[in-house]
Amino acid sequence: MTQTIAPRVRMLVLLFLAVTGALLAGAGPASAHAALTGSDPAQGVVVDKAPTQVTLTFSETVSLNDDSLRVLDPKGTRVDSGKPSHTSGTSYAVKVHSGLPDGTYTVTYQVVSADSHPVAGAYTFSIGSPSKTSVSVSDQAAGGGIVGGLYGFGRYVSYAGFIVMAGGAAFVLACWQRGTGVRALQRLVVSGWLAMTAATLFLLLLRGSYTSSGKLGDIFDLELLGEVLQTKTGAALVSRLLLLAAAALFIAVLFGAYDKREDEEKRDLRFGLAVGGTVVAAGLAASWAMAEHASTGLQPGIAMPVDVLHLLAVAAWLGGLAALLVALYRAPADRPVEATAVHRFSQVAFGSVIALIATGVYQSWRQLGSWSAFTETRYGQLLLVKIGLVALLVGIAWISRRWTARLADTTVTEEQAEQKQPAKEHVTAAAGAADSQRAAQLARQRAAVDATREKRLRDGDPNRFGLRRSVLAEAGVAVVLLAVTTSLTSTEPGRTELEAAKAASSSSSSSSSDSSSDSTSGALTLDMSFDTGGTDGKGVVSVDLDPARAGANEMHVYVTRPNGRGFDVPEVKVAFTLEAKDIGPLPVVPDHITTGHWAASGVQIPMAGEWKIAVTVRTSDIDQVTVSKNAQIG
Repeated sequence: MTQTIAPRVRMLVLLFLAVTGALLAGAGPASAHAALTGSDPAQGVVVDKAPTQVTLTFSETVSLNDDSLRVLDPKGTRVDSGKPSHTSGTSYAVKVHSGLPDGTYTVTYQVVSADSHPVAGAYTFSIGSPSKTSVSVSDQAAGGGIVGGLYGFGRYVSYAGFIVMAGGAAFVLACWQRGTGVRALQRLVVSGWLAMTAATLFLLLLRGSYTSSGKLGDIFDLELLGEVLQTKTGAALVSRLLLLAAAALFIAVLFGAYDKREDEEKRDLRFGLAVGGTVVAAGLAASWAMAEHASTGLQPGIAMPVDVLHLLAVAAWLGGLAALLVALYRAPADRPVEATAVHRFSQVAFGSVIALIATGVYQSWRQLGSWSAFTETRYGQLLLVKIGLVALLVGIAWISRRWTARLADTTVTEEQAEQKQPAKEHVTAAAGAADSQRAAQLARQRAAVDATREKRLRDGDPNRFGLRRSVLAEAGVAVVLLAVTTSLTSTEPGRTELEAAKAASSSSSSSSSDSSSDSTSGALTLDMSFDTGGTDGKGVVSVDLDPARAGANEMHVYVTRPNGRGFDVPEVKVAFTLEAKDIGPLPVVPDHITTGHWAASGVQIPMAGEWKIAVTVRTSDIDQVTVSKNAQIG
């Protein structure tokens, strides 16, 4: 049987390498999840007066270092000065030298998005009139090259290790307790732990180079490693290592102390292992949720628990499937996997699929936002592939379920036959044994013969053979599914991609109109009464926007009580929406200046139009209200 399974295992490994290679090659170097949604000066604009600073606005918060934002003159010489700074909301600025001469300037940026992925890009603007420039904007990329490929491979191995470790342990504990003594299952779960631990350490070393220079030589740079440990992703990876230490203890107890206990003693220990294992597995899943897609964007408080549940369901299904495959092929003759264990796993898998569908629908809505994103974005296209693979996997699982039902009937017949055979052989052996040593030798020979016979009968069972083939097919599809899922986690969500494209197109059109005409708009002031419904919840909020045109604006928000005095509320948020062009809402969180006064600079209005300005005022922990007005801007 070892000779039979080896080619199939090699086939799965080759399938994994081929799919992973294709996905990593197709993903490209830039797999960012934050997108540039605005800038001042805007992309391609020609300004009359040299700016004092350059401001960039992203779709979500980003992390910066000293060289994250750079401004280069036509010869490629840096003209920025000082460190980049956070101005307001998701806007960041860097000062430039005063009195810059006319010409075309290039702005480059390389930052890390809130969901841990590197973001890089560049654009140009001109002072006075455009000129030739020696700077190429097409070379700006992040997360690519050899380091990017290694990082992607490490992510796959960490996911695969978690699924095999958590799902394999869950299969043994929930479906087949006798499996704790099966050496092949022990090796499977331990291999998952080793793979996840090694991949986590590998990712920790690669992280600094992956988000900055992309050079192999920087992998062992201790200064970069120190910077990584201070980031959200670094904290998540360290937390994962600590939880893996707890997982090692869990595995040692499961395959050590638990396997040696009597049945009655196992019952109590099984409950403790189930609780402890669930907590550790949820913590490991949370180490992804707290640092990636779910931690930023819409509804992170809901998205992170949903992401944890999604990962646990994947592990229970696919990891349990891997354990079942090993049990069907490698379980010893004296401890074959029973039909009841397969039936229990079928029930676990069904529950996991239900959880995957529910959480997957929510995640799809959150990451795409529209039906068109399924076909217009790479994220949506990969998601369609994933949905197709899940449907295929469910179809094969249904076939496996039919083989399981047939196997149950066959198992009953085999057990009845085996109960009669050993008694007859025992009498013959006892009668023919001259002494105890001869009897022991005969007993060993009889056990070997019985094991070989049982193994041959079991391997020849068409129902068990059919189940093995269908489970092997499931495992092959699961390998491809995991590769697609890993690629999804490093691909820009469809919602962000479409919003960035809209903002870029509207910014280009507005910048061209701004460069050809002088400003005709003045300051805009809107007054709106509000009532949050709670105690001391009434007042007036005023929004001043200057110069109230497309591009960068200064915004001041004043909140007063009905008597006109300043009102210090706990929170004020503003959002701009251009419903005619389906842009927004664009959130702005102003900084608190003094009693009843908030302000934000560099507020980007992508294009002229009738904008809806919504202000959310919170007067207590539970009392808040949103009021809005429409106004022409630009």
